[in-house]
Amino acid sequence: MNSPLTEKLFDLLKQVTGYIYPNEIEVHWGILIVVYPYLTGLVAGAFILASLVKVFNVKEVQPAYRLAMLTALAFLLIAPLPLLLHLGHPTRSYEIFLSPNFTSAMAMFGFVYAWYLMVVLILEIWFTYRKDLIVWSQGETGLMRWVHRVVALYSTDISDKAVEFDKKMVKGITIIGIPSAFLLHGYVGFIFGSIKANPWWSSVLMPIVFLFSAIVSGIALVLFLYMVVTPLRKEKIDIKCVDKMASFLFYAVIVDFSLELLDFIHRLYESEESIKILSDLVMNKLFISLGVLQVLLGMLLPLGVMVAIRLFKFEEELRKLLYFVSAILIQIGIFATRWNVVIGGQMFSKSFRGLTAYKMEIGGMEGFLMTLVLLSLPFIVLSILIKVLPPWEKPAKSTTEGGTMERTVIG
Repeated sequence: MNSPLTEKLFDLLKQVTGYIYPNEIEVHWGILIVVYPYLTGLVAGAFILASLVKVFNVKEVQPAYRLAMLTALAFLLIAPLPLLLHLGHPTRSYEIFLSPNFTSAMAMFGFVYAWYLMVVLILEIWFTYRKDLIVWSQGETGLMRWVHRVVALYSTDISDKAVEFDKKMVKGITIIGIPSAFLLHGYVGFIFGSIKANPWWSSVLMPIVFLFSAIVSGIALVLFLYMVVTPLRKEKIDIKCVDKMASFLFYAVIVDFSLELLDFIHRLYESEESIKILSDLVMNKLFISLGVLQVLLGMLLPLGVMVAIRLFKFEEELRKLLYFVSAILIQIGIFATRWNVVIGGQMFSKSFRGLTAYKMEIGGMEGFLMTLVLLSLPFIVLSILIKVLPPWEKPAKSTTEGGTMERTVIG
């Protein structure tokens, strides 16, 4: 009786075309390695959007600033999970801190991650919320009072001098955080781009392409979340904020598309011995995921929609609908981009004479259901963070001398 593994191999063999080596039948980096760069890209993009407010003084994006920061934190907390689940011994992952290998880009991720999480994101969010946490805790009772007091580290100083210090710290940390965000996601492209033996990955543009696609996905995600969360709170969407975010998204998509096109033209111009097998890969195995999902639906269609908005000055409600649809399409396109890089780079033989296939399972550690769980977890974490640290106006029940109530305005 055939085992499930044997049956899987026979199914894969049926989809093999040409000639491949025996060890190339099965794709070793599966869907979890696709999810990992996708999540880290959302973190970097959301942080870059938030930095527009504090560093570049873009006032229109202010209503979405704190939401962007919480989004970056929520996705960053979940980002390492795909890698840990993919490891054979995830409980040994802490050893990269005990015995650091500075020549390994993959090992150094732990230090980049710890720096970005502990020093950049958490500190910036803490200084941003410190005064509000104090004010909220003064007017609350029960569990939330203690939660806010603990998160504020029992700080009680809300003087003008202390608040001004908070603002300076936020700006300083944000300035440090911008290159840190670039490093966080740029190194993912660096890992793939430095594999010289794989012509699909080996490109000096790979880190830059990864970085700008991360900025595109992060801005689109915050735009999507802002347009979903605000109506759920029965509040009016700030159209100036949405227009400005969409404007930055438009420019980021143009740059990302230009870089990917440049990379494609460069490959064609070089016409190395691998060009034929890569052409077969694109036209056969990746036609739907690359040609349709990534390029057509995920890039050209949203880009065309945003061009039309800028040319024809649609009404406010129509603009909101088009922005919303564009943000969803961009997320599909960026996920397809990660799929095409990770999975596509393993589907052609090193002999350049054949193509293998990838069959994703439904269950299991690296299956479809686990992927849905990993993609859902950041939104669950974000909902908890929003409950503890509301990124919008929240009433504070602190009593003044005259017995009146104060109100803390956020964003």
